[in-house]
Amino acid sequence: MNKKVLKTLEFDKILEKTAGFATAESVKQQILNLTPSDDLYEVNERLNETDEALKSLLKYATPPACPVKEQEASIKRALNGGVLSMSELLSISKMIKCGRMYHDYGEGLAEFPCLSGYIRDIFVYNTLENDINSAILNEDEMADNASADLLSIRRTMKQLNNKIRDTLNGLISSGNYSKYLQEAIITTRSGRYVVPVKAEHKGSVPGLVHDTSSTGATIFVEPMAVVEANNKLKQEETKEKYEIERILQQFSAKIAECGEDLLVNIKMLEHLDFAFAKAKLSLDMFGVMPKINNDGIINIKKARHPLIPKEKVVPIDIELGKNFDTLVITGPNTGGKTVSLKTFGLLCLMMQSGLHIPASDNPEMCMFKEIFADIGDEQSIEQSLSTFSSHMVTIVDIVEKSGENSLVLFDELGAGTDPTEGAALAMAVLEYVREKGAKTVATTHYSELKLYAMTTDRVENASCEFNVETLRPTYRLNIGIPGKSNAFAISKKLGLKEDILERAENYLSSENIRFEDVLSSLE
Repeated sequence: MNKKVLKTLEFDKILEKTAGFATAESVKQQILNLTPSDDLYEVNERLNETDEALKSLLKYATPPACPVKEQEASIKRALNGGVLSMSELLSISKMIKCGRMYHDYGEGLAEFPCLSGYIRDIFVYNTLENDINSAILNEDEMADNASADLLSIRRTMKQLNNKIRDTLNGLISSGNYSKYLQEAIITTRSGRYVVPVKAEHKGSVPGLVHDTSSTGATIFVEPMAVVEANNKLKQEETKEKYEIERILQQFSAKIAECGEDLLVNIKMLEHLDFAFAKAKLSLDMFGVMPKINNDGIINIKKARHPLIPKEKVVPIDIELGKNFDTLVITGPNTGGKTVSLKTFGLLCLMMQSGLHIPASDNPEMCMFKEIFADIGDEQSIEQSLSTFSSHMVTIVDIVEKSGENSLVLFDELGAGTDPTEGAALAMAVLEYVREKGAKTVATTHYSELKLYAMTTDRVENASCEFNVETLRPTYRLNIGIPGKSNAFAISKKLGLKEDILERAENYLSSENIRFEDVLSSLE
């Protein structure tokens, strides 16, 4: 669908909200790239997946969180013969654990074929998971018992360390040498044990000089008594390094053996993360799964705009396609006409993306090939277009491209120009789009369009309620009743002089007066 329409109807904000419920960064990105589908089978699959995940959340515990995807590159590198780091192996181990936990979680999900299908496709490698976790303590440290050779090497290193320290402790506490030391401490330089000697006593402590302090007052000497032990320690450290590398190679080879299975696991875990993110959105907004029909009918009770806070949003009933294909919504400014229009369009986009919609139970909806919208102030300074001209550019495009299986949303159709011409244009556009087979919802101020909706087959009026006493809109949508302008009533309530109102009424035609009286009676 047209990206501009998705932005206009704030579908991108819905996706951002949904992405916030996902665990994996890769899944967050997938959600942000989600677009509505016009394939009935695909939409039903998406909706069923969301519905199963929601029922699972309500019936069972929250599923495990799985930060997958970053492992994919590591697994592919192992498949190509690469050696993985301790950090990469631990990350893969976490992903394997997540798959195992999903298997445990999925034991009660037989009633949910979509979710249980994903879980059944996950491969479990308990032994590999346990072996990695036993051998690797953290991202930088291998456990002593990772192999028998590593354990032996580290025992030897510990013995050498103790021997070197004992020798050096004896040296720094000896009266023969302590007077030459800057401090009675043992330190290291270039991985070798040394003692700090005063520079003026350079030759007094026999050994190898490895470093000098920044001031030049201290030199760091490796006493001859520990040179051989330090050499052996370095040799053992090299052995340790090679043994750790061998263990990493061994684990990398094991990852490669089951690498294709683990890549499948990542895909399945991503599917599950995606499904549960959609379910958590539904839970957050009290969403329900709509029923899709092939009759072009929409019937939603208590529909709520999902971006308006729950404590403020006013539910509306939305109907289209059964008794009428074009709905003309009238009412005062700030009365909720545009919100009603956006709610209508946004819920259609959500449904066709496999998301639940915030409404009462059993909403009926139909599929649209395209959704078009002309909403908001389209004035363009850069292109030197007036508000009317900018809207007309969009309307021309809509008229050209809309047709059967299209939903068209017009906000203040025909506004921004001479009222008589604007009303005539609006009726002509509505009639043309209707004849092309599109479903249409339009908001307007023009009384001519109210009359057009009253007298034209398959066209219906609707109005947004307005409380004249409080001078506030109720935001409720009344289908079948056109909205009153309320201009005189509001002006009187605000204190406009009676003689001015009487003079204004004299300017109205008798037809206009009778029409407004009929609307009052209807209300």
